[in-house]
Amino acid sequence: MIRIVEVKKVFNAGKPNEFAAIQGISLNLEDQKATVLKGPSGSGKTTLLSLIGCMARPTGGRIWLQEREITSLPERFLTEIRRKTFGFVFQQPNLIKGLTALENALLPAYPLGEPYGDIKKRGLRLFDLLDIGPKAQSKVEWLSGGEAQRVTIARALINDPAIIIADEPTAHLDTTRSREFMDILGRLKGEGKTLILSSHDPLVFESPVVDRVIQVRDGRIESETE
Repeated sequence: MIRIVEVKKVFNAGKPNEFAAIQGISLNLEDQKATVLKGPSGSGKTTLLSLIGCMARPTGGRIWLQEREITSLPERFLTEIRRKTFGFVFQQPNLIKGLTALENALLPAYPLGEPYGDIKKRGLRLFDLLDIGPKAQSKVEWLSGGEAQRVTIARALINDPAIIIADEPTAHLDTTRSREFMDILGRLKGEGKTLILSSHDPLVFESPVVDRVIQVRDGRIESETE
């Protein structure tokens, strides 16, 4: 369970261009469920994802991960939580050119100090799961958009996180690849993963994989459906 209580996020506080991206949101997110934050560009959904995933700190309010309050933790503890608890899939693959697909997928695992052989085996299993095994040794600049997105999913899963956060994950995929992506998420949810996505794509928020849709607008929760 992720519990969010009266969370606010203000950028450029005290300056003429001060902007409140999140304005007092309270929310409970259940384990092993798929939740979509839906809303127009600038609604605050990406900022909310970054707060949930410990990539940014709120200006006010508190966030609990299970029974642990995480908003006041020192950065070194937040880094550890990010590595072990969350897997991130972004709009852009953000893969490093010149490296192979597998090398890109393994990067988040290196700081944990596991033997390389164990990490590689886990990566190859993920590539097989995602049907991109033959692309493991391909340079990422040779991959199609759908293949690159699958590499980002493998990268997100390499540390076996309990929670997957995906920000507009189908923004650069065609209809077929978007449906394939949601099918993959459905398999992951079936394995016990918690999914938190942001999207304004009907292929995402109308998917049978999704348990709950939360409409965000102007940094507030406007409505929600289950």
